[in-house]
Amino acid sequence: MDARMLAATLRLKAFSRRAFLGGATASALLAADMFVTREVQSRRRQTVVLDVPDDDARRRFPDASWFLFPGYKTSWEEARIILASLSGSLGERGQLAAVGYSNLGLDLDEVLDAVRVHVRQRRLRRLYFYGHSFGGMVAIEVAARLLAEDGVQVRAIVLDSSPASKYDVLDQTMFESIVQLYELGFRVPSVLRGGYELGERIAHKNERTWGQILDQTFEQLSPLAPSSVLIQSQSAYIYLWDVTRFAHRLGSARVGFIGNPGDGTVDYASARARWERHLGDSLLSSDHQTLGAFPAHASPQWSGIVYNRVLGTLVPQLLPLGSPGAGGGVG
Repeated sequence: MDARMLAATLRLKAFSRRAFLGGATASALLAADMFVTREVQSRRRQTVVLDVPDDDARRRFPDASWFLFPGYKTSWEEARIILASLSGSLGERGQLAAVGYSNLGLDLDEVLDAVRVHVRQRRLRRLYFYGHSFGGMVAIEVAARLLAEDGVQVRAIVLDSSPASKYDVLDQTMFESIVQLYELGFRVPSVLRGGYELGERIAHKNERTWGQILDQTFEQLSPLAPSSVLIQSQSAYIYLWDVTRFAHRLGSARVGFIGNPGDGTVDYASARARWERHLGDSLLSSDHQTLGAFPAHASPQWSGIVYNRVLGTLVPQLLPLGSPGAGGGVG
C-alpha cells in the first residue's frame, strides 16, 4: 500500500512539474505576444498612407497614383501584398499607395487628411481609387468628400466585391452584435481576438480551405494584425453606411464594379444591383467577374492572376490610354 502511494506521489510530482513548466512557457509566450502587440499597435495610432516605392512608376506617372482602401481586418502588411499582386494591371496607369487605418479606430476625417497630405507632398493631380471589399464604401465617401470639400476630382474607382449597404452582407447577425457592443462603449480586448477570428472563419468555411482558415486565424493573432477596436469600428461603419448620401456626388468619376457570383460574404447580385441603381451614369461597368478566384470574396492577394486578367480589361475601360485622366505615356 505504501509503495503504491509513494509511486502515485512521484507521478503526481512529475506531472505537476511538467504542467507548471508548460503553463509557465505558454504564459511567457502570451505575455511576449501581447507586449509586442501593444508596441506595434501603439506605433500605428495614426491613419497613414503607405507608399509603395517604385522609381519607374514615379518616373512614368509623376502626378498619378492609385490609392488602395483596404477591406475589413486587412493589416498594413496585407494591404501592401494586395498592391504587389495588382501591380501588373494597376501599375500601367499610376503609382501605388494604400491607406493604413489607425488602430484607434476608423475615422473618415483622418483618412481624408492622410490622403490630402500624400497628394500635396507628391504633387498628384490624377487620383484613382481601389476599394477592396468594404474599402469600396470608404473609397466612394472619400471621393465624394474630396470633390465637395476640396474641389479634387477622383478619376476612377474600382469596387472589388464591395457591399453597397449592410443588406448586401450575408451574415448580418455578426455585425449586429459587434456594432451594439461598440455603440454601448464596449471594446473587445485584443487577447480575445484569436478565438473570435477562428469562430468567424469556421462559420464561413465554405469560402476557405481548413489550411486557409488556420492561416488567416494566425494572421489575426499576429502583433501586426488590426486592433479589435479598429475591427469594431469598421463593423459599425459598414452597418451604418448609406449609399444614397453619395449617389450624385462623384462628379465625373468613372466607377467599375467587379465581383464573384460565388461570393459567400457579400451577396454579389444584391450589391451589383444596388450600385447600379444608386450610382447611375457614374457606374461605367459592372459586368466583369472574378471567376476562378479563391476565396471568391475580394481575394487579389490570393488570386493575382485572375484579378490582373479582369483588371487588364476593366482599367482601360475606365482610363483609356491617351485620355486626359489616364496618366498613360507620361515620361
